[in-house]
Amino acid sequence: MFTKRVTGGIIAAMYSSTIRACYIGNLVGALVTNLSPLLFVTFMSHYGLSFEQVGRLTLINFFTQIIADLAFSKPVDKHGVRPFITLGHLLVFLGFACFAFAPTLFPGNPYLGIMIATVVFSCGGGLLELLLSAIIQAIPSDAKAAAMSLFHSFYAWGFIAVVILTSAMLALLGSSRWPVIVLIWSAIPLWNFFNFLRVPLAPQVPDHHRTPTKKLLGTPFFLIVVAGIALGGAAEVSMSQWTSAYAESTLGLSKATGDLLGLCLFAGLLGTGRVLYGKYGKRIDVWHVMFWGSIFASACYLVASLSPSPMVSLIACAGCGFGVALLWPGSVVLAAHRFPFAGASMFAILAAGGDSGAAVGPWLLGVIADAVPSTFALPPLRTGMLAGTVYPLLMIVSLVLLRVMDKRPDQDASGLGVGTSGSVPPLSSPPDSQSR
Repeated sequence: MFTKRVTGGIIAAMYSSTIRACYIGNLVGALVTNLSPLLFVTFMSHYGLSFEQVGRLTLINFFTQIIADLAFSKPVDKHGVRPFITLGHLLVFLGFACFAFAPTLFPGNPYLGIMIATVVFSCGGGLLELLLSAIIQAIPSDAKAAAMSLFHSFYAWGFIAVVILTSAMLALLGSSRWPVIVLIWSAIPLWNFFNFLRVPLAPQVPDHHRTPTKKLLGTPFFLIVVAGIALGGAAEVSMSQWTSAYAESTLGLSKATGDLLGLCLFAGLLGTGRVLYGKYGKRIDVWHVMFWGSIFASACYLVASLSPSPMVSLIACAGCGFGVALLWPGSVVLAAHRFPFAGASMFAILAAGGDSGAAVGPWLLGVIADAVPSTFALPPLRTGMLAGTVYPLLMIVSLVLLRVMDKRPDQDASGLGVGTSGSVPPLSSPPDSQSR
């Protein structure tokens, strides 16, 4: 026992810098996803953009991440993790720099420059999403679940830091100085680029007895999980991406109130839900957490869109973070326990599915808002928010279908490697695989 503790302490000390770099990397991931939405209203007022155009930036962001998830999975297996994790950070830095200088580089059409820059930093964000969890997972540890849970929640804490500091800088510098703010944030991915040049990386576990991707994609259970993670991504990211603009342009609240009370509380509840599951997950069936979370998120969307009180609507936006906390990572848990031998390809497909929902969901809300006639009973973004209720409602449907299929494990899992005895592992264990 003493020898085991000493060995564990040596390993922890050896990889402590690696773990810190991964946590910083997840902060960079939060920047990639959430910095641009904080500037939506600024872009609309300075460059005359529509709801659809700013929503399109989210669409570009996540679809680029999808392409990166799928395109780099095989090269990573062939050439190793380090070249690609450093490339990811470098692309985020360069993308942010292009983002900041877009009005200068494209004076006649700043929006074009902003879109090009979004492609660059989103490609880097996709690489981070693909690799950071794998790096954490490969580190030898007796407390791997705890490390992974903390890693997952750090996205939310990074989200809070991005919101608070960006709001503070906008208040101090003024919205016209937004390029300076973006350049300040670009220092973090550049710093972590140098971190990952030198931190030790544990060897990746070789893949043996992997479930063929073709068979995986032919399994109804897995396909519904992919649909579910897309709906979970849509429900989570639609609310996080639009809360700031919704509070400022529709609820009539100040940007500081919308960002600090709405977005920060949303992120705090999102992170709290993931930390609680990481701590008590062995005692709780993840399916039940996702099911009741979807119901709660549906109620939050309805209240946010229909309440006559701006503060009640904003609190509902924030409360949605707790409801959607496990929809994305919980979907990964369901798949990982059903198909434990699927390998990295499964996580790339799941990441692509989640990113698809995160891309299309917020963009559709913007499209709906732009399409609402002036004579409609609800303002444009309220109507878009009401339409967003569909995402958690459909998530409930997918969860019910998964529960029905879970009672027929042999039909769906036959030949797909669900365990050494052929039984399906319980769905209540904490997540130990890639998620936001």
